[in-house]
Amino acid sequence: MKYVQNEFENTYEEKKSKFIAFLMPYDKFDEVMQKLKEKHPKARHFVYAYRYLNEFDQIVENCSDDGEPRGTSGKPSLAVLNGAEIINSAVIIVRYFGGVKLGTGGLVRAYSSSVNEVLNISELFEYKKLENAKLKCDYHELSKLEYLLKQDNINITSKDFLDTVIISIELSKNELDNLLNKLPRNITLQ
Repeated sequence: MKYVQNEFENTYEEKKSKFIAFLMPYDKFDEVMQKLKEKHPKARHFVYAYRYLNEFDQIVENCSDDGEPRGTSGKPSLAVLNGAEIINSAVIIVRYFGGVKLGTGGLVRAYSSSVNEVLNISELFEYKKLENAKLKCDYHELSKLEYLLKQDNINITSKDFLDTVIISIELSKNELDNLLNKLPRNITLQ
């Protein structure tokens, strides 16, 4: 599964109609929708689709045709996100009608193509479920531990300097298993 961390935009044209696709992290969906409606007051449709993981690791998805014929815009857009295994992301397609009716097949192709094209220019990241862990080490081991964590791109969330150093980290289950195999014996998991 993949997701985006930033916003991306791409314009697709079909028989004088403009389809401007905006791909964004899901948590920015409401904010971006509001901005787009203010920025594009003459647009006819604001079609959207999104997929995200809820607190139970279930995929929640939704879409809207926003006045287009039923099933011709939101569902195809969602199908593209689903096919590309995109999660925690949303797409909004702003349509300016060009005067030529596309028909149901034409609309499905146009909306699917606009989502595919914005995905093609987007920077996608591999999703991994993160867990929190704490490592305990002596002060003289700290630089060695920080070096190991940096080598594996493991995020340090905090450091507590007590009689020993407690480092809080965020990583996937696989990364934790790999890290535990690399650690010296005197650096322990809390």
